[in-house]
Amino acid sequence: MSKCRVLVLMLLLLSSAAFADSFLGQASVIDGDTLEIHGKRIRLWGVDAPESTQLCRGEDSLQYRCGSKAANDLDAYIARRPVNCVPLSLDRYGRTVATCSVAGRDLGEWLVRNGLALDWPQYSKGRYHEAQREAERAGEGLWKGSYVEPWLYRACIRASGNPSACSDDANAHP
Repeated sequence: MSKCRVLVLMLLLLSSAAFADSFLGQASVIDGDTLEIHGKRIRLWGVDAPESTQLCRGEDSLQYRCGSKAANDLDAYIARRPVNCVPLSLDRYGRTVATCSVAGRDLGEWLVRNGLALDWPQYSKGRYHEAQREAERAGEGLWKGSYVEPWLYRACIRASGNPSACSDDANAHP
């Protein structure tokens, strides 16, 4: 076996071992779908929460900072309890992508069920689809008013949009 091939196999084994270990500790909420535990950024798998600068419209049609609400509500839910995260991969920014839970409750599912984040089927393969349907039927969180999907909001911002203009557009959900 070539040295290069041995090196690649060793790297794969090391990275697999790194993903086998879970993180347990007090989490800081960075935004609605990102935590930090022991100085390590962790992106919640399978969900997408509004960005911190993103605006949504409530049932009164007034804009509110839905990204900040998602982060604040997640922080209140965690309430300094230990968070357990099981790493699955790394994203393109080098963050660990993981499923995380508090007292056995999946944080991604909690966010979606409360209308604070959306199921991201591109990654979740529909794992949170039913929780999202229930949130929509109940008019929870984002489903009380209108919003732009976070992935479309980010694309608009990258195309030189501003937060207010990118939060309200023809793609907004009623």
